[in-house]
Order: sequence, then structure tokens, then C-alpha cells
Amino acid sequence: MNPEQQKCILAIALHAAFADGAKHEREREQIRRIADSLAAEAGAPDLARLYQDVLLKRVTLEAAATALADPGERQLAYEMAVCVCDADGRQSEAESRFLDGLKALLKLDAGRTAAFEREADAIVDLSEAAPGPVVAAQPSVSEAELDQSILNYALLNGALELLPQSWASMAIIPLQIKMVYGIGRAHGVALDRGHIKEFIAAAGVGLTSQYLEQFGRKLLGGLLGKAAGKTFGKAGSAATGMAFSFATTYALGQLAKRYYAGGRVMSTALLRDSFQNLLGPAKQMQAQYLPQIEQQARSLDMAQVMNLVRGR
Repeated sequence: MNPEQQKCILAIALHAAFADGAKHEREREQIRRIADSLAAEAGAPDLARLYQDVLLKRVTLEAAATALADPGERQLAYEMAVCVCDADGRQSEAESRFLDGLKALLKLDAGRTAAFEREADAIVDLSEAAPGPVVAAQPSVSEAELDQSILNYALLNGALELLPQSWASMAIIPLQIKMVYGIGRAHGVALDRGHIKEFIAAAGVGLTSQYLEQFGRKLLGGLLGKAAGKTFGKAGSAATGMAFSFATTYALGQLAKRYYAGGRVMSTALLRDSFQNLLGPAKQMQAQYLPQIEQQARSLDMAQVMNLVRGR
């Protein structure tokens, strides 16, 4: 896949990110930051400019879709758009209309498209099922047990990011939500999904923007790419230089542990500063744990991932 094809697929993903017209300015800023970050990747298209071109409608959805001639690339672009629209929960009416229009522009195979939509819908349905509130009188697990749980979630999410399948990264955010829920419950705090999403956003971790970053790095790293029914890229390859979700998940878990242990008194500014301070060491840990991340990536399939999101 050449840079121009990458650019068209990323343009479609950016159009999907803004399809509902309701993105908070904080999320837009996260998306802009990620575009700047990805633009620094070797051989990457100028994503900072692409971000502005999409916002200002200098690169239209129609132009990006028309430029993709290969059926596999068109299917990949649609899958990415679905995942971006689903990243922050169930699709809005505007997002559904956007995806219907995109499907028509890309002239996709109906059977293949429907199969992927079923996979994506299943993950969204599981992630939207709010856990029932559980209140404990005192912390129910030790700090060492919480640390091990956080590490396990980080390893799993790092492994998911190394999978070439489009649906894999969709499970990362639900698993982060599940992790934070478990940490809050261990400290006697009843949480619902809305509170957890607010906590994650307050830490400076966007939902749509986080997915876009994972997808962008996969695409630019050569892990994603389909043609003639063949998937390019190797699951669990250290050459991809990715698994950034390990660090994000680990730092988020450690922040949640501090936040709920401390009585939830951190300001938004302190949450963001604390998360950034935790992110640096977590990125260093990522290199240490990369062999385990790769090993886990080689053993994952969709049924396992669905069961993990479901809580089995």
C-alpha cells in the first residue's frame, strides 16, 4: 500500500471521526495531536495537513473513496470507519447515515460488509452492557493483586494492538473500562460506564482519538492492509514497533488506583498531569514486556477476545 492509498484511508477515518458533528473540542484537540504525532513517522503522509484538509472539506469523502481502486483497500477503509464511529459507543443517526453513504461510495461486497458489521456490533453490544454497581465495605484485594491485574490488562491490550484484524483494537477501550471498574470496586466505589468514560476523558485519553491512533500506527506500520482477500502483516511482530496500548492501559490503571484509593479528590488538571507522569515509565516497561505481548498476540482469536470483553 503506497502513501497515497494510506492517505485516502486515513482521510476516510478522519471524516468518520467528525461524522456526528458532536465531538467535544477536547476530543478534536486529541485527534489533531495524534495527526501531528503520526506525521512524524518515517514515510508517513502529512497527516497534520490532512487533518486540516478534512476539517475544511478540501479533501472530500467522495474524492478519498474514489481514489481507492483495490477492493481490499476499500473494504479496509469501511471497516476503519465503522470502528471509528463505534469507538465511543453506539452509532448516532448521523454516523449511521455517514456509513450508509460511504458503503455506497465504496461499492463494497454486501456479504463481506455484513459479516464485519456483525463482528463490530457484537463488540459494541458487550461494551455497552454496563456492569451492575457493587459496593464493598473496604478494599477487597491487595495492592499487589491490583498491580498484577493492571499489568494483565496492559499486556492484553498491547497484544490486541498487534493483531492485523480490524476489530481487534475495538476491544481495547471496553477492556480499559472494565479495568477501571474493577479498580473502583476494589476500593468500595460503585461505578457506571458513564462515570468511567468521564474519568478516562479527564485523564486526557480520548475514546475516538485513541482508536484513531491505534489504527494509524497499524496502517503506517504495515500491519493493516488487505488485497484479494489476503491480510498483510504479521501478528505479534516486534518490527511493527507498536503496542502503545500497553503503556496507555498501564498508566490509566495506575492512575485509577491512586484516584480511588485517595477518595476521588484529584482535579482534572492533576489527573492529566499524573497520567502523563505515569505514561513515560509505562512506555519504558513496554519494551521489557514486548516478548510477552507478542506471545499473547499469537494466541488470540475473536472468540477469546469476545469472552474477555464479556468477562468470562
